[in-house]
Amino acid sequence: MARRLDERTILTVQGGYYVVTGMAPFVSRRAFEAVTGPKTEWWLVQTVGAVVTAVGAALLSGARSGRITPELRGLGAGCAAGLAAIDTVYVARRRIAPTYLLDAAAQIAALTALAARARRRPGGRARSGPPARRARP
Repeated sequence: MARRLDERTILTVQGGYYVVTGMAPFVSRRAFEAVTGPKTEWWLVQTVGAVVTAVGAALLSGARSGRITPELRGLGAGCAAGLAAIDTVYVARRRIAPTYLLDAAAQIAALTALAARARRRPGGRARSGPPARRARP
């Protein structure tokens, strides 16, 4: 039986993927467009790249520290779902290159792994972050 991935591993892989793909337009426009097709609104490509990189950094930070909060899970799942939907819809409309379906597959894999992990948490919740402090009387 395959080893089940823990949330730290899932979010580390997702965060790393986001940092690499988010930085790609800043590394080489020529290489980026060779893979994804020509872009007319380069500022928008860079904006999305910057946001995806920031999300990836947040996922990596939370995974590294072990502080996997419901908010971090929501950020990872929400981004994966949104990016997969955008990739799929705009490839179907022939507005972006079919290579974006590879990204959609990566997003769906991340979302599936996060959802499977959530189902295995007792009561759908896992301890995250430091224990809550009690208020002094």
